[in-house]
Amino acid sequence: MENSIFDEEQDIQIIDVEDSMKKSYLDYSMSVIIGRALPDARDGLKPVHRRILYAMNDLGVGSRSPYKKSARIVGDVIGKYHPHGDTAVYDALVRMAQPFSMRVPSVDGQGNFGSIDGDGAAAMRYTEARMTTLAEELLRDLDKDTVDFTPNYDGSMVEPDVLPSRLPNLLLNGSSGIAVGMATNIPPHSLDELVDGLLMMLENKETTLEELMEVIKGPDFPTGGIIFGKKGIIDAYKTGRGRIKIRAKTHIEKKGNRDVIVIDELPYQVNKSNLIEKIAELVKDKQIDGISEVRDESDRDGIRVVIELKRDAMSEIVLNHLFKSTVMETTFGTIMLAINNKEPKVFSLMELLDLFLAHRKTVIIRRTIFELQKARARAHILEGLKIALDNIDEVIELIRNSADTTVAREGLMSKFGLSELQSNAILDMRLSRLTGLEREKIENELKELIEQISNLEAILKSEELIENIIKEELIEIRNKFKCPRITEIVDDYDDIDMEDLIPNESVVVTITHRGYVKRVPSKTYEKQKRGGKGKVALTTYDDDFIERFFICNTHDTLMFVTDRGQVYWLKVYRIPEGSRTAKGRGVVNLIDLQPEEKIMAIIPTTDFDESKSLAFFTKNGIVKRTKLTEYSNIRSVGIRAINLDEGDEVVTASIVTPDIENLFVVTKKGMCIKFSVEDAREIGRVSRGVTAIKFKEEGDEVVGAEILQNDEQEILSVATKGIGKRTTADEYRLQRRAGKGVICMKLTSRTGDLVGIVIVDDEMDLMALTSSGKMIRVDMQSIRKAGRNTSGVKVVNVDGEEVVNIAKCPKVDTEDEEDGSELDLGGENE
Repeated sequence: MENSIFDEEQDIQIIDVEDSMKKSYLDYSMSVIIGRALPDARDGLKPVHRRILYAMNDLGVGSRSPYKKSARIVGDVIGKYHPHGDTAVYDALVRMAQPFSMRVPSVDGQGNFGSIDGDGAAAMRYTEARMTTLAEELLRDLDKDTVDFTPNYDGSMVEPDVLPSRLPNLLLNGSSGIAVGMATNIPPHSLDELVDGLLMMLENKETTLEELMEVIKGPDFPTGGIIFGKKGIIDAYKTGRGRIKIRAKTHIEKKGNRDVIVIDELPYQVNKSNLIEKIAELVKDKQIDGISEVRDESDRDGIRVVIELKRDAMSEIVLNHLFKSTVMETTFGTIMLAINNKEPKVFSLMELLDLFLAHRKTVIIRRTIFELQKARARAHILEGLKIALDNIDEVIELIRNSADTTVAREGLMSKFGLSELQSNAILDMRLSRLTGLEREKIENELKELIEQISNLEAILKSEELIENIIKEELIEIRNKFKCPRITEIVDDYDDIDMEDLIPNESVVVTITHRGYVKRVPSKTYEKQKRGGKGKVALTTYDDDFIERFFICNTHDTLMFVTDRGQVYWLKVYRIPEGSRTAKGRGVVNLIDLQPEEKIMAIIPTTDFDESKSLAFFTKNGIVKRTKLTEYSNIRSVGIRAINLDEGDEVVTASIVTPDIENLFVVTKKGMCIKFSVEDAREIGRVSRGVTAIKFKEEGDEVVGAEILQNDEQEILSVATKGIGKRTTADEYRLQRRAGKGVICMKLTSRTGDLVGIVIVDDEMDLMALTSSGKMIRVDMQSIRKAGRNTSGVKVVNVDGEEVVNIAKCPKVDTEDEEDGSELDLGGENE
């Protein structure tokens, strides 16, 4: 065409706008994915974080160096490696220094680096920073050709593709980022657990995820909190995606007759200030009832948000509202997406750990090759020097007669068969190297190098040696950075609903004849002088009285052993708390007891260790010992613990630990027997047991039993009329099981029958219960020590009643009257 602006010879390309936009957008997407938003699976760092640490390393701001202005560090990062805005770089630097964002910070900041309340960091010109020791472990061996380097953005410098990273940083500190069409959200973990998991995988190539999760239990957030429900963790570790629910950790305090909810730890990435504002807003809008005041008492020692409740408010109900309506409960959506071989991929836990181990193997191999080449080069030089020293006269003659350095070098190479490097080293050698001492140094150094070369070559030939080096380095890291778990993990909703709302305190659990149970703080019962009348432990019906009581902590697990040989499992906090005079709640509402079934022993335990066993003692003198592990999975309806003869019933049961030597059994008629634990060998759960004691008198029965650690322990015996005594265990001779025993306490009409025994403990008091429901606390040290065949002294003033049960309880400090007279702490009308 005549009017065409193009020549016919011009190369005109027709480009589809849609295709062009697609290509450009894909290029941009990959740039964001690879070069900005996602971490590398090997060192766990995004490019900006890697460049910050590399720039700090260039500047020499290590963990022991003086702090350097953040602006200087940011300037170096932008100018050399990261051509983006300074705000983005500084924000990344700030986050790396925040202990509430990073499980183990990689930057040590000095100045205002923000807070958990959402306060921003000070401007970069005001703050200073340096690397932490953890960051130095990420960079360790970088100068030994362990990783590839690539040109920076303008080709004027080089930067590492990845850091050598001695620790699994991706899982340790986690990562979050939004790319184009994809996002990552990896939770932080405990370094101790990660190292143990890696060691397990190195030891056993067939390690399963289930086995690994026994060590790596789940995420471990820097702000603590409580993860409940393991399903989200399992999903995340299996598939790389999972929803993990986190709650704030709280406890309940008392302020007069009101409850106070105290928040101790927050879910990860929750803004404390915004949370408090939200609670206040909900109270103001009357969406949550029962809260009278909210205040922040947090300080440098930790978080403490106090929520005071109104007098009639139930703390459990208020807490449930708070969890439902605020970020006191959050969900962490796990997406374990990272870059590997320039490609984004969602990884499982085991894949990420395998990638880290493969990375460490590569680093060690490259480091070994580097050190081997360096050692060989040095050995080569030393061999040349040694040849020169062996022929020193000829060497000096040759050099002196040479016209210049080039002639001397060629002469050395031709005459002694030296290389150019060796010849140059000889020519550069100072005369001081000719002394005998210097000669010896050269020979020793060469010998050491030959040994080092041999070791390095052996490493390169052996997969086992490489893995041993990885193990040693991991153990060194674990010892250097102690990182115990701070985030709790509970199995399900039920475990968290109550346990973390109740303080772990000493309580008295009481059970009445009619089956009412309650728990009361043990400090409610003050100590009395010997013979005191006591405080009313509870208000009972006319035909009811306290039969059993037990001292334990609210977070303990209790094993309820009944007279019928059944065992039930219950957490103490599930027993309702009552006042000193409250009746309590029917035990049938808490565990599935059969009609007329009675609780005979309540045993606290925190584990079901293989080395422990459970010993049962029955009324007819039977003893049975079974491994505690057989009672670790108890159903709500209980399980059969012992097969009883007709007319027999369980009297008590106790956990036997490896340090226990003897068992001690007493009867109502004052007889006892002491025999070795080994006499009652361990047998199966559903068996009957063996004879512990044979009765001398008709109508006699076992009323108590204790486990003895040694014969220096003292046994306190108490009879129904309140008479008691302390006797050293060695006064009772050791017998074989199934004997008739010896006299434990001399019984008369003044003493009545024997009620039971306890082991004397300096840290414990005696708690006695009378038939009318009174509890009397007595200092065991105030009770006179007496021989085996004696009655004892008045321990409890029963006033015409009878002692029905005794047990030990922790001492409570009280101010006794100055004249030392008996303290009357009230009667039944109190």
